[in-house]
Amino acid sequence: MKQDIHPDYHTIKIVMTDGSEFVTRSTWGNEGDVMNLDIDPKSHPAWTGGQAHMLDRAGRVSRFQKKFSGFIKESSAKSDAKAEAKPAAAKK
Repeated sequence: MKQDIHPDYHTIKIVMTDGSEFVTRSTWGNEGDVMNLDIDPKSHPAWTGGQAHMLDRAGRVSRFQKKFSGFIKESSAKSDAKAEAKPAAAKK
């Protein structure tokens, strides 16, 4: 293994948004530094299922359904009409 190409791997303290803390190893900062998190899994809506995220998702789904609802019905109706027309033409 080559010498002096790897970053320094040391212990740091992580402080969560609720004040809880733990010690881990990282290449961030220096030995003994403290990393204060602004967003963590206990407070971020992506992990907690916050209301703002759910409302936005519902809005996207309804916009998609509104935009493409007629497309699916029209294409399936056209293919049904074509399927019915072919046997009638073949009988003549």
